[in-house]
Amino acid sequence: MAKWVRFTTKDGTGFGALDGETITVHAGSLYDHPTPTGQSLALADVRLEAPSEPSKIIALWNNFHGLAAKLNVAEPAEPLYLLKAVTSVAAPDAEVRRPVTYDGKTVYEGELGIVIGKTATNISEAEAADHILGYTIVNDLTAADILNRDPTFPQWARAKGLDGYGPFGPWIVTDFDAASASVRTVLNGAERQNYPLADMIFPPAQLVSLLSRDMTLNPGDLIACGTSVGVGSMKEPRNEVDVIIDGIGTLRTIFVQ
Repeated sequence: MAKWVRFTTKDGTGFGALDGETITVHAGSLYDHPTPTGQSLALADVRLEAPSEPSKIIALWNNFHGLAAKLNVAEPAEPLYLLKAVTSVAAPDAEVRRPVTYDGKTVYEGELGIVIGKTATNISEAEAADHILGYTIVNDLTAADILNRDPTFPQWARAKGLDGYGPFGPWIVTDFDAASASVRTVLNGAERQNYPLADMIFPPAQLVSLLSRDMTLNPGDLIACGTSVGVGSMKEPRNEVDVIIDGIGTLRTIFVQ
């Protein structure tokens, strides 16, 4: 299993494989035979960035049996999704600020993220694993009061695409069994979400296959698999949100309003 990170130092931005507290720096492309440079860095000496630079972020809605039941809505026959702006990306441990033009509620959504490793167009479910680089953690922040503010048009892209509203990381794990893991979200020290990934309506391989029939998935693209029960708003002036997936790690975000 590899843990891939992107990082910034005084010399610029790079990527490498994390082992414990040490990063083995690589050159070339993360998606095409990355090569060790021979240089190592201490994790404490770098600033982690979002672990990929997606050309698009695909975010799922209503992808868990438990949430569909709680909301009393039908389970979808095909993936329901939206696109988040790539300018919404925020790094691990980022401080995200609510826009000055928005004074409504912002909610957290802890999710599993899939990072594409090889161009995928109209692939089968059996081929999907070969096109997935690995898995990461997403906090799909949402400006909830924008979403239905105009009764004629649900503003999904705007509500979820604000600057900084797409934290993900802290790394990409290449060997991960989603069927045996859970997502936990802890807000200011209190657990708010704890749901099994096995409850997904469309699990990762099926998602990648179906989405690739609609649009080409590029290396680095991020698929946020959707969230389940326990979503809520952040009410304190300064909020710490930790999304934890055993087998991947913890994504920490500070949200200031």
